[in-house]
Amino acid sequence: MPLNIKVLIVDDHPFIIQGYENVIKRFPNKKIEFTITQATDCKTGYETIMNDNGTTFDLAFLDVSMPVYEEKNIQTGEDLAKLLNQEMPDCKIVLLTMHSESLKVQKIIDEINPLGLVIKNDLTYDNMLLAIDTVIKGEKFYSDSVIKFLNTQQKEKIYVDVIDRQILHFLNKGIPAGDVALYIPISSSSVKTRIENMKELIGKSYYTDQELVNEAKENGMMVK
Repeated sequence: MPLNIKVLIVDDHPFIIQGYENVIKRFPNKKIEFTITQATDCKTGYETIMNDNGTTFDLAFLDVSMPVYEEKNIQTGEDLAKLLNQEMPDCKIVLLTMHSESLKVQKIIDEINPLGLVIKNDLTYDNMLLAIDTVIKGEKFYSDSVIKFLNTQQKEKIYVDVIDRQILHFLNKGIPAGDVALYIPISSSSVKTRIENMKELIGKSYYTDQELVNEAKENGMMVK
């Protein structure tokens, strides 16, 4: 029997909801099936979460900016995320926002700490698939703009995306850089470029791949 994941999507733009649904329905892992529930604003989002039929959600995609629900003081998708954390603490939350301002990003991370945070301008079909796959596994997914902000603001730790972490993972296992592309869905040239970019990110472009891995561990780049 396939694993059934109950998904809540709350967004006030129907075409965006449809886009999310199209990606979810094309999720390549056939051992997983999805049951999708939609809501279109803070009011219907609140009512869906506070349902009296016993439905709980495993995964939620919440737009940050939506029409408010004044009666319950639900102003944003962040408020819905807080409600979900309270009512369904096991639900994995992905917040999506058009706002890339540093203060807004930091506020979301500080107050909600969602498993996923995506700036909508970063969103592509492939990124959405990657976000779903990453979050289902219980790992954090931040889109490119979020990662750039974190690397600017938080010098004690260097953030990389899920593909870079996978590259580091296989390098750490002794897989040569030229063979890493056999294990992840990108080309060998992309692997090489990403390794070079990570070395530049830590200011050590002359490092060997093993030295990169060692530095990555010390800098909290989440090598397993």
